[in-house]
Amino acid sequence: MCDYSLHAVPNRLAVEGEQLVTYRFPTSSIGLASPLDLENATRAREQCSGVKRSWWATLKNWLNPPPLRNEKIPAVCIPPGARLRMHGVPQDLQKELGVGAVEEVVFVELSASAYRYRDGVRFKNGREILLQYLDEGLRMDVLSLASADTPAAPVADDLRVEVI
Repeated sequence: MCDYSLHAVPNRLAVEGEQLVTYRFPTSSIGLASPLDLENATRAREQCSGVKRSWWATLKNWLNPPPLRNEKIPAVCIPPGARLRMHGVPQDLQKELGVGAVEEVVFVELSASAYRYRDGVRFKNGREILLQYLDEGLRMDVLSLASADTPAAPVADDLRVEVI
């Protein structure tokens, strides 16, 4: 899923094996982004900063710099139940949640309420946390997009249709 606040941002579905990072989008929400997209945006911005400007344009840019966030960076959406490996869990979070620096987590939707943050992760010990409470720059590997809890699709022989 992608939190409601990320619907204004371009987005795409994650790919198994991909590495992602937590990132604060222009909406001020923490979500997941590709490090490659972030590098490309940084490189493009650096190239634009080398352009020669008038004295007035330089002063305006200095007084009111363009946002550091590039709105073209897509949010990477993860389906509930997907398995991720989180790297570099901060010490304070490790103590608070009883987890290690590297943990395998399950992506969960913690709320179904409208206009509330809902994207989070569940650790193996059952503790859950919203993405909004994670530090920016935390690395995650997408291990699997399929949920282990997802029931198998019914076989055609098991389907029964009642005619009224």
